[in-house]
Amino acid sequence: MPSSPHVPEHGAVLAEVRKVRRAGVVRLRALDVPALTGIARELPRGDGESPGGPVEKVLRLAVSRMGGGTLQTAAEYSLGLAQGTRDWPAADRRRRAAQVYGVSVERFRKHHELMVLGQVAEQVVQLGAPAGATRTAPPPAAADRMPAAHRERAVRVHHRTVPVTVHVHSVDLLRDIDVVVSPSNTYFALPAPYKSSVSATLRRAGAHRDPVGGLVDDTIDDELQGWTARHGAPGRAAQPGTVAATSAGALTGQGIRRIYHVAVAVPRPETNDYDVQPADITRGVARVFALLAEESARYDPPLRSVCLPLLGAGRGGLPPLESFAALWAAVEAELARGADWDIHFVVRRHARADLLERLLGREEDR
Repeated sequence: MPSSPHVPEHGAVLAEVRKVRRAGVVRLRALDVPALTGIARELPRGDGESPGGPVEKVLRLAVSRMGGGTLQTAAEYSLGLAQGTRDWPAADRRRRAAQVYGVSVERFRKHHELMVLGQVAEQVVQLGAPAGATRTAPPPAAADRMPAAHRERAVRVHHRTVPVTVHVHSVDLLRDIDVVVSPSNTYFALPAPYKSSVSATLRRAGAHRDPVGGLVDDTIDDELQGWTARHGAPGRAAQPGTVAATSAGALTGQGIRRIYHVAVAVPRPETNDYDVQPADITRGVARVFALLAEESARYDPPLRSVCLPLLGAGRGGLPPLESFAALWAAVEAELARGADWDIHFVVRRHARADLLERLLGREEDR
């Protein structure tokens, strides 16, 4: 029986994706891209072929699996896959991709482009993975098993191993975690409780209601407004990265003891949009740990566990990879100095949990 083809490493695929970005798909047939060609060879043939051949088909399929949003749109423009951009010069494609994120071309080149192309490469490698795997159906028990809603990883950080838990469900289903972190705008104005964001969900779940569901006390919003009044900030924006603490309201019945609201979203004037900078996320999470250290001993038992969502990855528009990188920079620094906090992350979709597991796995392997 012939051996299964080798699946290229992510780095090799990324190098070829960057080569395509510079040349554009209109010149794809002239490029030497053996890793992409090898993966294309393993894909089943469809009814039609992409204009650039099998390699373009691989790239289009990979980009289509990126989940939409700014990340996928920027990838389409970067590679010339967006309608009408096949023959655009590389500089024009980069400029349009930068506009997707609302940043300068130079900032996009330095901070966003490698992340975007890296995610394309990640999807390409996943497309190639079945080619290197045993072509047998999974056992029935594995095929029928539901994905785990709580995933535990042992992560290597600064010569020690620490447990990290990833929860895959709505934030209001968390149980027995001392501090839950909630993203906020710089005005600490919570969204309406009927909305679907993390902060709206926590506001809704933390409210006290009568037996028929009528609102008795909007606890978390009331306490947050009280915090801004005490700190002289009502009606004006706080500095990005500021952290405000409230109780968990009705969520105390689930073992949640505190909500730390982190100001990371800066409203754009006269729009409904926000800007989120990764550096503000890192700064805000570092302040979360500083406040946790300050408050911990005031409680019996002391506060010890903290759960973080992917700050800025919703309305803030950050790709999940970029949000996690900004979060992890602060988490890793805190753990590296010997802190003994119990670290949790919460996401709603298994695809994002898979991404976090892969990223945490890389930390484990370092």
